[in-house]
Amino acid sequence: MGIAFGVLGPVTAWDGTGCAIALKGPRHRAVLARLIVARGRVVPVTRLIDDLWDEPPAGAAGAVRTFVAALRRALEPDRPPRTPARLLVTEGPGYALRAGADAVDAWRFEHAVAATADLPPEDGLARLEEALGWWRGPAYAEFADQDWARAERSRLAELRLHAVERHAQTRLDLGRAAEAVPDLDAHASGHPWREEAWRLLALALYRSGRQGDALAVLRRARALLVDELGVDPGPGLRRLETDILRQAEHLDSSAGGAAERVWAQATAAYDRAVASGAKARLESTAGLLRDLATTGGGGLQAAREHRVAAVEAAEELGDAELTARVIGAFDVPAIWTRSDDPGQAARIVAAAGRTLTSDHEAQGHKVTGHKVTGHEAARARLLATIALESRGDRSCHGPRAARQAEEIARRLNDPALLAFALSGLFMQTFHRTGLAARRDEIGAELVDISARHGLVTFEVLGHLVRMQARSALADFTAADAHAAAAERLSVRHERPLAGVFTAWYRALRLDATGPAPLEEAEAAYREAAARLDGAGMPGVEHGLLPLALLCLRLRHGQPPPGADPAAEHIAEHIDWGPYAPWARPLVLLARDRRAEAAAALRALPEPPYDLLTEALWCLAARAALTLGDRTTMRRAYAALLPAAGELAGAGSGVLTLGPVSAHLDDLSAAL
Repeated sequence: MGIAFGVLGPVTAWDGTGCAIALKGPRHRAVLARLIVARGRVVPVTRLIDDLWDEPPAGAAGAVRTFVAALRRALEPDRPPRTPARLLVTEGPGYALRAGADAVDAWRFEHAVAATADLPPEDGLARLEEALGWWRGPAYAEFADQDWARAERSRLAELRLHAVERHAQTRLDLGRAAEAVPDLDAHASGHPWREEAWRLLALALYRSGRQGDALAVLRRARALLVDELGVDPGPGLRRLETDILRQAEHLDSSAGGAAERVWAQATAAYDRAVASGAKARLESTAGLLRDLATTGGGGLQAAREHRVAAVEAAEELGDAELTARVIGAFDVPAIWTRSDDPGQAARIVAAAGRTLTSDHEAQGHKVTGHKVTGHEAARARLLATIALESRGDRSCHGPRAARQAEEIARRLNDPALLAFALSGLFMQTFHRTGLAARRDEIGAELVDISARHGLVTFEVLGHLVRMQARSALADFTAADAHAAAAERLSVRHERPLAGVFTAWYRALRLDATGPAPLEEAEAAYREAAARLDGAGMPGVEHGLLPLALLCLRLRHGQPPPGADPAAEHIAEHIDWGPYAPWARPLVLLARDRRAEAAAALRALPEPPYDLLTEALWCLAARAALTLGDRTTMRRAYAALLPAAGELAGAGSGVLTLGPVSAHLDDLSAAL
């Protein structure tokens, strides 16, 4: 064992036998600490002088050389005279500490915590316990007031808190919740602004059979955050409180430890058995990404990013059949008609198109019936992918791909393939308004097929589709039943994203069926919007809350958000997202800026083909009626007429502008 350095507490050094080395005075330790902070980089003498003294003495440079010489004698007592130092070296204008990667306890701690991510839970727990035991006090304890140490002290303190929380989470994963409670209680009390500390403590209490104590902890956290910081708890704490009140099944991890062990053992065996460059790894990755996408939040975002990389890697191998399987394996349904990442979606569509037209794929598939069937199934998955990822595209490619995928799936009598094809078909039923009944039929078939064949993700989708469609048709009794069914399935099978859409539906129902005060409906919409925070769905989140509040206020005869001229500086910061063109004329009218509103209305594009088409046409109609713009009135009337029996916007499951028929009546009277 060589020289070791300690900064996780008072700065110290140990020799090869583990005995402490005498480092003389505080300036000597300060020089050593400053060089450790530099992590092997040279620190110029001028910098050392500035860091050691507020007002450097006349002989400061000589003093620094004296400190360095003394440290060298202490650290390398057996070094022959006039031979170069090996640890504390002179280089250019200053000095550097050339210590090994494991020579400093802070560096070892950082490496150890990072390494636990790849260890089985039991091993990771032991490693974290060992690493946390290296702390002897606050990092660089005697230099707390020094500017040069402040950032590193803060970084290491944050890393330690992260390690404490990872240690607690690992205990929970191993089913040892009761053991974690005392340490977490002290951790949360000592760091009351860390929401993760409160979350873990509440979860540990709940899993220890102390539901009341868990809820009390969450109330305590809320009170601290609101009273002291003036902020509400974040989505993690709010979600946990809701789950505890519902006694959600996923909170009980009695089998979590065994599951973690099985996962670790299986992945380790896979790594050993399957060569790193094997094509099978790409197919396995695609399946894993499909499952990752249904977890929501960071999982959904990561799945999107890595999916493109997996497809491109398959294409680079020049194997069209492999590429088809990698693309088709990601049969993740979607309920929202605006893509979270249009650029990535376009790349997937392009890759699927190239694969479909590949000469390599077309050769040799008519040898046997089995090969024909396999080829057709792969083709249907590619077509369904194109239909799904082409949502909102006005070209004919998406609808044609959806119809072809459905035809092949029905001919092959493949339930899973048909469910995927129907999800793509759903995304292509927005080429005109008034198609809620057609989408309801698709949702009903999805529910039926999925329930009979155990296709849980598509069963959830089917219920959400029907929830939207029945809302559009003002059948909220049926919509309630489908929302409840989607929630039950999502809780039982850990599909958290469904809860985001049912939360929006509850706000819509309160708004549409009333009679609820405006303030109560607004609060419900804001609470639903909070569920989108961290959900990984920017295509849903961007601009949706302002649009919902605009529709709500118009129905209540109130001005739109940001309409008050006295609060124009606030209005400029409202993020309308993609809905800005339809909100702008109404906001300008509310500010009595008619000329600008008329110009904005004339420049208004056609609404996109999606769940909010009817709502956006109704917003255009409202502005046109006020401004007397007969051209826009005629366009809006023609577009909305097929939806005369629906509630405007309610087919989205998130907002409404009331019956389309009322808007048509107003337009008809004006025309």
